[in-house]
Amino acid sequence: MKTTLTQEIEKALYYYCIELGGIVVEEVTMPDEQGIVDTLACFFKPDQREWRCYELKVTKADFYSKAKLSFVGNYNYFVLPEALYEKVQGDIPNEIGVLVYRPYRESAEITKELPAAGTFFVAKKPLKQKLQVAEEALTQRFMASLFREVRKAKRMDYGTSFFSTEQLYKELRRRLADHDSLQEDNYYQRFIEDVQAARIASLEEELRALEQDYQFLRQQQQVRRRPTEPLE
Repeated sequence: MKTTLTQEIEKALYYYCIELGGIVVEEVTMPDEQGIVDTLACFFKPDQREWRCYELKVTKADFYSKAKLSFVGNYNYFVLPEALYEKVQGDIPNEIGVLVYRPYRESAEITKELPAAGTFFVAKKPLKQKLQVAEEALTQRFMASLFREVRKAKRMDYGTSFFSTEQLYKELRRRLADHDSLQEDNYYQRFIEDVQAARIASLEEELRALEQDYQFLRQQQQVRRRPTEPLE
């Protein structure tokens, strides 16, 4: 589970890379047990592509964890809060750069119009390196991750029609487990009540239609029972 600060930095980094002219995507799985790049950006230069990898760390324990660092790009960066950078800067390899996150301290009226809650400054420049993954494989993984994000966007655009009835039912049951069944904003209970109300409305409509059919058949029967008028 990502912390609120991690999500904040990840969002800011996404827009930071876009402003620099890059194409960017998060959580790109590398081949050959090279791990997962937190954020991968591709920059198109006149004669080549330039790949930049970013590893986000928000705590000292996270920085010193044994999780694999997927620094496979031409330029590789740690992305850190300023307080953490001051604690770990002596342990950052020479070839790895550092982006330090700085949240905006402006008024709420200004920050709410910005795409992210902060920006970055380059505390340490990286050294250019040879790609640690074949560029063709890197491009394939990059495109696959972009496609994953497109699918997510499509799901949001299509809404619930994208999911099967079984998936929706499982989600309702999950939400029921997460909430007090007696609270007023229990959406599962509201769903049940809405379904019952819709069923009652459907039965009432069907009953009205049957009543109309009955009245029509009764009128037809009365017409057939009228005495035949004499022919003169």
